[in-house]
Amino acid sequence: MTQQKSADVAAASDQAIPVAQLKTRLAHLPGWALDGAVIRRDWSFKDYYQTLAFVNAVAWIAHHTDHHPDMQVGYNRVSVAYSTHSSGGISEKDLICAAIVSALDG
Repeated sequence: MTQQKSADVAAASDQAIPVAQLKTRLAHLPGWALDGAVIRRDWSFKDYYQTLAFVNAVAWIAHHTDHHPDMQVGYNRVSVAYSTHSSGGISEKDLICAAIVSALDG
């Protein structure tokens, strides 16, 4: 992740995106889906080591963007959920961070 991407998140709006627009935008983020008040994506891994490596990479991204997802972690699976609590919905910050995390797929 570059400093530019961190700056993009910092400069992005934290206002909630209307649901109709959000659904259109999510079409450009494969694997991410609207799940109530969050956008969520699930990953599966070969083993616990790979799972935790991914979790640590997401944590690094969260630290550098100052935008933190909720994560559920199991032995070989991770669920990542973004929302902007201050706006009560999904913001541009969430979509940018989701795209950055998706890039971990390589």
